[in-house]
Amino acid sequence: MSDEINLIRETLSGNMGAFSQLVQRHRGRVVRTACGIVGSTERAEDVAQDVFVKVWQKLPDYRGQASFTTWLYRITINTAIDATRRQRPDTTPLEEWHPSPQPSPEEDHLRAARGEQVRAAIATLPDGARAALVLREYEQLSYKEIAHALGIPIGTVMSRINYARQALKKRLSVEPQVEVA
Repeated sequence: MSDEINLIRETLSGNMGAFSQLVQRHRGRVVRTACGIVGSTERAEDVAQDVFVKVWQKLPDYRGQASFTTWLYRITINTAIDATRRQRPDTTPLEEWHPSPQPSPEEDHLRAARGEQVRAAIATLPDGARAALVLREYEQLSYKEIAHALGIPIGTVMSRINYARQALKKRLSVEPQVEVA
């Protein structure tokens, strides 16, 4: 029996320490996934808190038909999408997710500007395409894992990711028009 199943059983029997271990084990992936959907680390932290409250409440319903991680991704995606519907995306650049070591001020400025463009482009994607793209590109899940997490066929996952990539490519390749006086 896996350690995770033991933690789930211990949590269901009232052991808060076991639940704390589950949270510590999965918190990073929940925050990264939520950040990809909501667009900022601050909002992702709020979503993560909501996710773990839901996990605590719904854990008795977990049947083990999918892995705990897959079940957790589904809760995370749904909670993050709900959060985006309630609030406008903020303007935190994507670079906050994975900062690079000591860039120059010019690199900082260019990276921040490009990050804002990418964040804005991702925010315009439909919920399903955005969720599939985040799970693939930020969480490095396989198409099969994404299909399980989102409860959709693999073909739909492939279609949504392709759509998202093409939409981002089109949106990000457009150069701003400069008027010459």
